[in-house]
Amino acid sequence: MINELTQALKKLERYIETEKYKGYDCYDALNSPVLSLLSFNQKILRIAYIQIMKKLPFNLRFLLGIPKAYNPKGLGLILSAYADLYRYTRNRDYLDKIGYIGELLSSLQSPGYAGACWGYNFDWQSRVFFVPKGTPTVVNTSFIGQAFLEAYRVTDSSKYLDMARSACDFIMKDLNHYEDSSYLCFSYTPIDNLRVHNANILGACLLARVYLYTREKELLDLAQKSVAYVIRHQHEDGSWYYAETGIQDWIDSFHTGFILTALNYYAQSTGDLTYQDNLRKGLDFYIRNFFLADGTPKYFHDRVYPIDIHSAAQGIVTLSLLTDYHREASETLNRLTAWTLNSMQHPQGYFYFQKKPFYTNKIPYIRWGQAWMFYALTHYLRHIHNQNSYAKGAL
Repeated sequence: MINELTQALKKLERYIETEKYKGYDCYDALNSPVLSLLSFNQKILRIAYIQIMKKLPFNLRFLLGIPKAYNPKGLGLILSAYADLYRYTRNRDYLDKIGYIGELLSSLQSPGYAGACWGYNFDWQSRVFFVPKGTPTVVNTSFIGQAFLEAYRVTDSSKYLDMARSACDFIMKDLNHYEDSSYLCFSYTPIDNLRVHNANILGACLLARVYLYTREKELLDLAQKSVAYVIRHQHEDGSWYYAETGIQDWIDSFHTGFILTALNYYAQSTGDLTYQDNLRKGLDFYIRNFFLADGTPKYFHDRVYPIDIHSAAQGIVTLSLLTDYHREASETLNRLTAWTLNSMQHPQGYFYFQKKPFYTNKIPYIRWGQAWMFYALTHYLRHIHNQNSYAKGAL
């Protein structure tokens, strides 16, 4: 597996860098001036265009005037991956790449907020609300803030810690808060009041990870309340709905993975082990419901299709980080990684978007597929490194 992993990483890294970190996104339909105009500012038409473009197995974006572009969240995942690659190779070229992506992300911040924050490079319409291009989200900001923390860990440059700390100000001061004496839920963006569990705990995760370095009590207090809110809504079988809106009560793999990894980072950063049983229960549900026997990842807990690269990538991340929490995690991780490399990677290095029952959508989306898999495979590298270090210690 280590040889396959190395080759897969090299090919993917080459593809991403050849594309100069730009690409299409599966949700970027409204970047088309044609489709944007023909949406007539109507919710139903925006959703229709986004979903049609997402489901088509062939790419019409060039014809519709949609440009390849930087996606801040994708760049954050790439920054994290470069930090891991420098940590385990000590190749100084990665320091230059960390510096380049860090500067690029700094230039792509959403202006006018209390702290550093990032949105998407396209308008986005969901069933619940409309998010204009550039509107910062807690999900993007958390992943990018954590990427700056990873850059800080390997470079010891305070500018990266400062960026992560600034992102905390966005979470604390710009997002809407649903709060009582013991619980807190951060909104998804500054323009909504949604209670989305993975988004909420990702905000807590960044606060907790920055707290590890700054020891600010306010960061710890808010993280504790946010985590308590998410735990309060865990189901008896260990699962979580996506959100508590009544129309977002699905259970999917990668958002569940976000919650589990965030719980782990929270415990590691704060020393608060109160929710370890909840983490184990959630991981057990995750392993038993989101993977087939051969490692094939499932998008939803109750059906197989679509088989999505994001589900595979987050599965590799989650299981790489949480191997010690479940006796089947390591074996599931190895099967999942082998299946993904064999079934979803093109010879040119990029990863396919989705498999459906009768066809495969092979469009290479830069954030959804390439950045996530780059991030995932470096996590698997981290897992192998940790295993080898443990084995050497045992000897």
